[in-house]
Amino acid sequence: MVSVQLAAATAAVYAGPPAWTFGRVFSEWQAEPVVLAIAVLGTAGYLLGLVRLHRFGVSWAAGRTVAFLLGMALWVFTVCSGLGVYEKYLFTDRAVQSVVLLMVVPLLLAMGAPVSVLVEAAPERSRTRLRALLRGRIAQVLMFPLVSTVVLIVPPWLLYFTPWYRLSLTTDLWNVVFHVAFVLFGLAYFWPRLQIDPVGKHYHPLLGVVITVAEVIFDAALGFILVFGSHILVPQYWASLHRPWGMSPRTDQSWGGAVLWGLGDIAGVPFLIALIIRVVREDRIETAKVDRRLDEEAAARITAKASAPVDGGNPADALAAAVPATAALEEEESTRPWWLDDPNLAHRFGGGERGFDGDGR
Repeated sequence: MVSVQLAAATAAVYAGPPAWTFGRVFSEWQAEPVVLAIAVLGTAGYLLGLVRLHRFGVSWAAGRTVAFLLGMALWVFTVCSGLGVYEKYLFTDRAVQSVVLLMVVPLLLAMGAPVSVLVEAAPERSRTRLRALLRGRIAQVLMFPLVSTVVLIVPPWLLYFTPWYRLSLTTDLWNVVFHVAFVLFGLAYFWPRLQIDPVGKHYHPLLGVVITVAEVIFDAALGFILVFGSHILVPQYWASLHRPWGMSPRTDQSWGGAVLWGLGDIAGVPFLIALIIRVVREDRIETAKVDRRLDEEAAARITAKASAPVDGGNPADALAAAVPATAALEEEESTRPWWLDDPNLAHRFGGGERGFDGDGR
């Protein structure tokens, strides 16, 4: 009888949603006005920009549009569905939001190339100014790899180890800041790393692979601290909820740390795959350019030697002499090591404009 009365008293002071279930992630909903407004206005602006591009005769990949719309939809789902309803009642729920808002939503939005839509759909005068701004010094500094890496790695640590986490649970303003800032931080990273949109300076995508490895290490460190650390974040807040269902705060925090650790690494896999594909494509393009340039130079040398006049002879003799000379030159070009003509390696091996007789002399 006493236990029943105690449970009833505890439940009486609890004013939150019903016990969490997986189904309620999709059945429970709330309104987040700021994110909804951004999603509606952003989607409308993006689609209007595509209409202008179509009028200008600019082709646009459908996959980019799909990625952008999925990013906006996932942003709304993350803050307005059951994930948003339970964000202030479960540590693990907030951890899932952190990964999705920082790693997944920005990646999808960046794959949609919204900046390119803005630039190409703008009037000519505005387009010139936007391009100059994107190539300016400030843009180059903000998109510098070290800066963008810090922008991606630091926010989770700031959230959980500063008053930001407590304020996001107790005030609507800081909760909205969390919903929006994490997406902006993610965009600040994925924009210059994917390099689909205009950037201040081009960096080899292999650099993004290295940065992704560093991000994985920091995610693991944060998750390790939350899983195995003895300190519970904001214990007074969790006690004040009087939540009669679910895990204890200690267990909840451990699961949340595991989510940040594991789900954060999993969320980085699509980006890593995209970077590797981009590395392969850029290397193929560069190889094709080098091969084409080498073929043109070889053809020019063959033509020049074949057309050179023979002293003291008539044109027929010159033509007869050009045939074996051309064949010999073609054989020389076919046996010439490629690295002697590669602009990145020729200076190391004495290639370039200097002669080479095929025997290394």
